[in-house]
Amino acid sequence: MLRLLAWKQKWWLQLAVIYTRYLIGGAFVFASLVKIKGQRFTTIPGAGSPFHSPEHFFETLYQSGLYWQFLGLGQLVAGLLLMTQRYALLGALLFLPIIANVYVITISYDFGYTSVITGAMLLATLGLLVWDWNRLRVVLNQPALAGPPAALSESRLWEVTGWVLFLFTAGYRAFIEPYNVLLWFGSCVGVGAVGLAICWWRQRRLGRAATEVAD
Repeated sequence: MLRLLAWKQKWWLQLAVIYTRYLIGGAFVFASLVKIKGQRFTTIPGAGSPFHSPEHFFETLYQSGLYWQFLGLGQLVAGLLLMTQRYALLGALLFLPIIANVYVITISYDFGYTSVITGAMLLATLGLLVWDWNRLRVVLNQPALAGPPAALSESRLWEVTGWVLFLFTAGYRAFIEPYNVLLWFGSCVGVGAVGLAICWWRQRRLGRAATEVAD
């Protein structure tokens, strides 16, 4: 456990965790809106498809109506919580059963290489939970451990960046038809890059201030 707390102080791991939350959370938000709006996940109706095909499976979920929208709402909430950073642990706990279910679906039906993507998302979620294991220990009746503050990951900058990414993703997917995945993803990369640049500038300024005080 002490080793985990030591690893949590490494700036590059903090950034990896922050952007992993953005990545998988944003993917869920993007995929959730089509369900909440009551639309098909694919443009091709699957009513006439073979019974054990992905198209037929999605058509069944779509025809369920309220359940289809409930799935989308669950994805939206889990993705939002992850992207806020402040409530990322709660988001990861909610994210885990959803992505585990999605992964099992993709290996149960002929989804091709989609299972590789969902499997990677599942592993990423497990990694996020391991990252916060010092707080999750209470589920095994062990006291939570408060590690030393990780100044980089606790900056409000990441909360603001997360909200910008969420609002852009939700707004783009809710109101833009037809959508362009590359345009959305490229825009999100740009927002993330701006956040990273601001972080670098702040750290550089703090470093200069510390040097001046030392001198």
